[in-house]
Amino acid sequence: MPVTYTTFPASLTTAFAETELFARSQRSVFVGTPGSLLERRNASGFAFYAHQYYDALGNKRERYVAGPVGDVEADAIAKDFQAKIIDVNHIVKLIRMLGREGFQLADSRTFAVLAALHNHGLFAGGAQLIGSHAYGAILNSLGIRAAAYLTEDVDIARPAALTFARSRRESLLEVLRTSGIDFDEVPQLDSRKASSSYKQRGRSTFQVELLAPARGEDIGLTAVPELAAHAVTLPFLGYLLAQSQTTALLAREGCCPARIPIPERFAVHKLIVSEMRGRDAKARKDRGQAVVLCAALGDQHPGALRSAVDDLPPRAVKHFHKALESVRDSLEKLHPRSWEELITR
Repeated sequence: MPVTYTTFPASLTTAFAETELFARSQRSVFVGTPGSLLERRNASGFAFYAHQYYDALGNKRERYVAGPVGDVEADAIAKDFQAKIIDVNHIVKLIRMLGREGFQLADSRTFAVLAALHNHGLFAGGAQLIGSHAYGAILNSLGIRAAAYLTEDVDIARPAALTFARSRRESLLEVLRTSGIDFDEVPQLDSRKASSSYKQRGRSTFQVELLAPARGEDIGLTAVPELAAHAVTLPFLGYLLAQSQTTALLAREGCCPARIPIPERFAVHKLIVSEMRGRDAKARKDRGQAVVLCAALGDQHPGALRSAVDDLPPRAVKHFHKALESVRDSLEKLHPRSWEELITR
């Protein structure tokens, strides 16, 4: 399994840092394109401001912003809204350049979903983006170029009960629908069990799954009362989620802040999961992602992998050691420092 990653030049990592800073500064994120601010008038002659934009499915939308035109408060809201559009358009130009150079960009539907989650405080409350979309965000944050893994799944993890700055009543399904995408709960094969995933209505395979740590090594289901939802519980997920960071998820529409696991735990966890899955396509994808991150971390951040390995829960060690044999050829000679850190335990 060849390691294929290259390091972006400093000018591009600086540009990404600008988008990351901007993403973190956004209290709310547009769920579609930045669009434009228009003045409208209804049948009764009421003049107001409206936001016209394209949503995640490419449909032109329009929503009320403020009114009436000429009112001091409404005009101030419109002025701030227009400034936000200008700022996002500036960042979009930067993101477009980064995408051409090889930075990972999320698709429009994923961006809309994560924007909706951010706007409703889920990432601030502790939720984390995991899976291949988190992998792409980690590559960007490390400043490295590597092969992308296409996916139509958005995996959201809940380390513990989420905390919110204000009282809320929206269910996760209601939050997801604010993305402009019609989601439905996916029924379980066993009708007695609650759903933990949400699929775009129709023939689409795009879906969002809610996950949580398991207490043992068995996959189960747990209630998430603060989201009026249920989550699939996975073994060793608690290890992955124990340390996190906030970065920017990039898309052609803009950027969104998202909480993700730290790279070294993500890499080590991928190795564990790949061994538990066996030799199917998902296991190969997990190993591929783990190898790229291990190589980059060993080369650029000495000690990070060693720390992640030292923190492994005892029950995970046997799976981790078995997984190392499957990546030995990719790391031992080409990236000896990474390999040495991985085999310290």
